[in-house]
Amino acid sequence: MVINVGCSPSEASKSPAAAPVLTAKAVAKNLPVRIEPSPVGHVMPILSVTIRSQIGGLISAVKFSEGQEVRKGDLLFTIDPRPSQAQLAHDQAQLANAQIQFDREQKLFADKLISQDEFDTSKSARDALVATVQADKLNLEYCEIRAPIDGRTGGLQFHEGNVVKSPDDVLLTINQIQPIYAAFAVAERYLPEVQKQMRAHTVNVTASFESMVGEPPRGELSFVDNSVDPTTGTILLKATFPNTDGRLWPGQFVQIALQLDELTNAVVIPSQAVQTGQNGQFVFIVKTDKTVEARPVKPGVTVNGETSILSGLSLGETVVTDGQLRLAPGVAVSDKTSAAKTP
Repeated sequence: MVINVGCSPSEASKSPAAAPVLTAKAVAKNLPVRIEPSPVGHVMPILSVTIRSQIGGLISAVKFSEGQEVRKGDLLFTIDPRPSQAQLAHDQAQLANAQIQFDREQKLFADKLISQDEFDTSKSARDALVATVQADKLNLEYCEIRAPIDGRTGGLQFHEGNVVKSPDDVLLTINQIQPIYAAFAVAERYLPEVQKQMRAHTVNVTASFESMVGEPPRGELSFVDNSVDPTTGTILLKATFPNTDGRLWPGQFVQIALQLDELTNAVVIPSQAVQTGQNGQFVFIVKTDKTVEARPVKPGVTVNGETSILSGLSLGETVVTDGQLRLAPGVAVSDKTSAAKTP
């Protein structure tokens, strides 16, 4: 008896299942060239002026409210002027008398009735009192304390009725906050590019902060320090913001985005598509037959989760953005996004 032996269905060869992945296409975009990670800066006033009285005395009036915006020349405090007025009146009377004495001595000296020494003494006394009266008038002007800059007033340290000493007592601090600075430090390796861009055009800067609403304030790079800090290897920069809406405040910490340049029509893919292997960085390309190829690439700048590719990738090519751990060259893949859309 002859028995025929055949292959069972379980022994038939089966092709491996396609690996599920997420993909994206390489697109052309304009990407800003920024310093990453963004440095942390602190906001500081353009000017900060400490107000002190130049004469001692009783504060007779306070002409502003705490936290008020003031303009240069606005009256802030009045020091009781009566002592200064009295001193000025006294010295003016002394000067008038000295002038009469000097006029008399001048005539006598012309007639050779007094010596040169007596004439010089009379003239010196008159001149000294002229200077004293000028100083008295200046002290009387000091009784009115005016704002030296435009800015916002801080907390009031002395109130009406207090007696202040000159020049020890600080009455007030005024900060100019329109415009305003943000100071931050970047690694010294960025210095040549920063200098190059500042020579070529205005370098734009944005500042973001916690609980920010709306678009971040925009400013421009205005200062590069004249030396690198040898302990940290960083250099101090300052950006100037118009701050017309007052969203930036002295002492506030902000995240600085410094845009040095802009790449035009760059080949851009999601940053998670770029992998690092023993031979450098690469991406998995999905070919037309739904298998993958490991392609070496040269990445450029990364902005908001997107990376520009300088070489190794063409527009429209499809790259794997998730699921790379299951892949090797030649492995078949299926797009999880497409599968999810299938009814």
